[in-house]
Formats: sequence, C-alpha cells, structure tokens
Amino acid sequence: MRRQERPGAEGQRPVPPVLSRAVTLVGALFVVAGLLGFVPGITTRYGRMGFAGPHAGARLFGLFAVSALHNLVHLAFGLAGLYVGLRAPRWCRTYLVVGGFAYLALWVYGLCVHRGTEWNFLSVNGADNWLHLGLGFGMVALGTLLAPRKEPGQ
Repeated sequence: MRRQERPGAEGQRPVPPVLSRAVTLVGALFVVAGLLGFVPGITTRYGRMGFAGPHAGARLFGLFAVSALHNLVHLAFGLAGLYVGLRAPRWCRTYLVVGGFAYLALWVYGLCVHRGTEWNFLSVNGADNWLHLGLGFGMVALGTLLAPRKEPGQ
C-alpha cells in the first residue's frame, strides 16, 4: 500500500513523503552528532572542550573540532529538523534549503576566520569546513530535488 502525500498548507501542493522522511533523517543525524560530541572517547581530547572559542581542543571522531556551543547548535538544528519532518511538513523544503545555505555561509565563515582568534567562537577547523560545504550543497540539493513540482497548467 502506498503512503499518501502529507497535506501542505491551505492552497499548497501536498508534501511528498520522501521529502518529510529526508528532513527527519537529516534532523536525526544532527541530533546524533550533537549528542556524540558530548561522549568521551568518541570525542577525543574531551577534557579540552570549552563552551566556545578557538581554544576548545575537543575533536569529534578525532577529526572535527567541537565545543559545547557547537554541539548545542547541532542538537537544536537536529531537533528543529525532527519537528519539521514529523509535525510541520510544509516547512520541509524551507528547512533543507535555508539550512543548506546557512551551512554554506558557515563554510565561508570557516574559510575567512583566523582559527586562533576569538572570532572562531564556534571552534571550526579544516575538517569542519569541508563537512559544512558538503552539508550545505547536500541539503540545498535535497530541498530542491525532492520538493513537489508544479503540474503543467498550474
């Protein structure tokens, strides 16, 4: 049995189930990443994690710079994605596209900020920059490609 499309807002096309599932998955991945950032062992140099700033030396999977603020941002963004994917499907495309552009902006921020200054308040490093670039393009692509299409004549 095929699942029915989820209703959109009044006067809008229904949201394809694949779009809401994609947003739910993206949200869940961000929640997991945010939680893992607080787990010693999975996050190396855990004792060097600060709340924010360039001197937080903790690394998720030994690679990605994290701080408590960085982890909390992932958790908040992930919880928002879970809410949108499960309860507010008309916002799915917006979550992916706007979130994707936010991650692309974060990539630019990571390229421009000097890592040893207080301007690096999110504690990003080179690995984070590449991840943010991939997340940004991936989320924009998902939001664009999975969004409902206009039918001819509409």
